[in-house]
Amino acid sequence: MTLRPQWEWRLEDGAGPVDRPVSPVFGNRYDAEQWLGEHWRALAAQGVVAASLRHEERGVGPTIAFPQA
Repeated sequence: MTLRPQWEWRLEDGAGPVDRPVSPVFGNRYDAEQWLGEHWRALAAQGVVAASLRHEERGVGPTIAFPQA
């Protein structure tokens, strides 16, 4: 059994982490960052104001705030 690294986004609204929408789990950082770049507008429309990348449950890099319309 091969274990793959897990990368995912912790999505936040103004009050903290949200349960929905949820980030997919990715096998590499590039795919995770590409997904956020493609979906941040839709996430913002659902009330998400920021995202922070997690690798194996640990924070990686700064929290990314979404521009608000």
